[in-house]
Amino acid sequence: MNAPGRADDTPSQLLALAVAAAREAADLVARGRDGAGEHVGTKSSPVDVVTAVDAASEALLVDRLLGARPDDGVLGEEGASREGTSGVRWVVDPIDGTVNFLYGVPAYAVSVAAEVDGVVRAGVVLDVATGELFTATSGGGAWLTAPGRPELRLAVSGPSSLELTLVATGFGYRAEQRAAQGQVVARLLPRVRDIRRFGSAALDLCAVAAGRVDAYYELGLNPWDHAAGALVAAEAGAVVSGLGGAAPGEPMMIAAAPTVAAEFLDLVEELHR
Repeated sequence: MNAPGRADDTPSQLLALAVAAAREAADLVARGRDGAGEHVGTKSSPVDVVTAVDAASEALLVDRLLGARPDDGVLGEEGASREGTSGVRWVVDPIDGTVNFLYGVPAYAVSVAAEVDGVVRAGVVLDVATGELFTATSGGGAWLTAPGRPELRLAVSGPSSLELTLVATGFGYRAEQRAAQGQVVARLLPRVRDIRRFGSAALDLCAVAAGRVDAYYELGLNPWDHAAGALVAAEAGAVVSGLGGAAPGEPMMIAAAPTVAAEFLDLVEELHR
């Protein structure tokens, strides 16, 4: 039985296993893209879709992670849930951006995070369509590895004002929730540079880390949506928070460049009152 504090509980060791599992899952997802529309179900609403590839990817991730560390816990989007005894829990999203995957929009990712005693210490977000691999460990910085390019340490942008802040966001699956979120966007848009909607919370957070957007907010995420991406953003220097000083993701995930973080948090809170 694994014991808490053993050598392979270090963030770097957990990251290595997460990367290996994510790469295998990404290969499976890429192979399944051509037949993505053949076996599609729905979850919380008719637009909240799940494919057979989501389920197969999650099964592979759980098999690889718990095969290497059988005493760990796991939490996955497609139903994987198990208490462990080691103090480590894996939080996995087998395809973050399933609608993009279904339509062939090149922004969908495998996300794997390792929590140690409830705190995320290692995270991987692998963009299946582009091959970009975002990684982070607590205190070890955030990194991007891309095909044909040298590894790059990530650092957030530094916009000088809200008016120059490029913002990413996402929307829920229920019609009434989307209507309310649309009203917020309509009031936000005139006060920032522009808005982007990529369709993957994990990749949105990594976009903040890479300076591709300056801030991101989204309401109603689940732990698997943001566990790895939030660590990547934080380790790249982003201010990562929830709404009203709550923990990130409760009930909102917010990540922003430090130069505008205070103003952006105030604005988002104002618009959601």
